[in-house]
Amino acid sequence: MVKREFSELSNRIIGCAIEVHKVLGPGLLESAYKQCLCHEFRLNDIGFEAEKPLPIEYKGFLINFNVKLLRDGLKSFVL
Repeated sequence: MVKREFSELSNRIIGCAIEVHKVLGPGLLESAYKQCLCHEFRLNDIGFEAEKPLPIEYKGFLINFNVKLLRDGLKSFVL
C-alpha cells in the first residue's frame, strides 16, 4: 500500500469514528461504539474483521488475544 492510499484510508477510518461519536455522544459502553463503528465501516465500504484471534507467546506462556477490529490483516491497520 502506497503512502497516499494509506493516508486516504486513515482519513476514512477516522471519519467513521468521528461520525459514530457525533451521533452517539459520550458515555456508552465500548461494545456499543464497536458495533456502530462496524456498521459505519460497512456503510462506507471499508473491509474489516472483528474479534480476530491473535495468539501471543510471552516467555513460553501462550495467551489468546482478540484484536477488536482489523483492516486487511496486521500489515494495514489494527484498531
